[in-house]
Amino acid sequence: MLLWLLLTWTLTSRHAEASTTEEDFLQDETGFLHRRLHPPFSCPDMSPSPTPPTSVELVKPADVKVIAALGDSLTTAIGANGSTLLSIPFEFRHVSWSIGGYGTYRNVITLANIFKLFNPHLLGPSPRMTLHGSPITVNDTGFNFAVTGHNTLNVSDQVRHMIATLRSYPGLNFHEDWKVVTLLIGMNDICDYCKDKTLFSPDRFIHHMTDALDLMMNEIPRTIVNVVQILRMKPLREVQKPTLGCQLQRRFCSCLVQPQENSTELEELMEVNHEFQFQPEGGKEMIHTFSDPEELICPPEEHPYIYTRARDTSSGGALEPLRLLMLLALTRL
Repeated sequence: MLLWLLLTWTLTSRHAEASTTEEDFLQDETGFLHRRLHPPFSCPDMSPSPTPPTSVELVKPADVKVIAALGDSLTTAIGANGSTLLSIPFEFRHVSWSIGGYGTYRNVITLANIFKLFNPHLLGPSPRMTLHGSPITVNDTGFNFAVTGHNTLNVSDQVRHMIATLRSYPGLNFHEDWKVVTLLIGMNDICDYCKDKTLFSPDRFIHHMTDALDLMMNEIPRTIVNVVQILRMKPLREVQKPTLGCQLQRRFCSCLVQPQENSTELEELMEVNHEFQFQPEGGKEMIHTFSDPEELICPPEEHPYIYTRARDTSSGGALEPLRLLMLLALTRL
């Protein structure tokens, strides 16, 4: 199903049989994590810089001390075990694509587990699943500040929560530690568009995203913000599986699933979806499968740093130091 494509990357057909309790799921997952799904990963240089870099253009993967994430259900990973018939709304934050810290790169590829290859002491990966609607703390979520059901209008609140947490977290040097924050939000805006075309318009999306990015730019030092483009959502109309996750997704995205095919309402919504995406048609990065082992790319010897938005023509590059599957879009010292 569309909104959990990235999440199902970390799961296998072993979860095809119904698992009705958390204990059943954990037993199944434990066996899954002992399988060798991806080859060992090693680079010639996986060490941090001799001293913490003061320029964002000189940050190596091993220099990153903190990882965090903002967004909605795609980042809380609610229903990520989507092939089961769970009757309880678990949030599988520990295997969330951008922040999950469960397992290792060998069996669960997440952005956090990739960074852990370079820095095993990384702060922030989500350690466990949570229960949607129940009280949770940072010990449950790690630095996964996403909230199931949130729209873009809520993202600045998530940023403020993140800032307050990072400032006071034991062992984290807020001013000196380098941080990577992944932001993916906007799909719920599309799902709610027909209910309020002004509140959930592309202009308001841009406004709320700009506010959130400005807030991070002004308030969080030494941070790389990883802005991820929302997905093309029309394939969600094809979801037919009678699982809880799939049916909830259809129910909460009625603006997308209810219009007739080729209707003006659907055409308008698809145009809005396209306007929410900041890469041009024909130039979008594509991932064709989440089933095959993913081959990561080592940082090149001539540029062992995380590529960020070019400040001038000499500071960018065509190669990525890691195939993080995301666009590193905003930086601040």
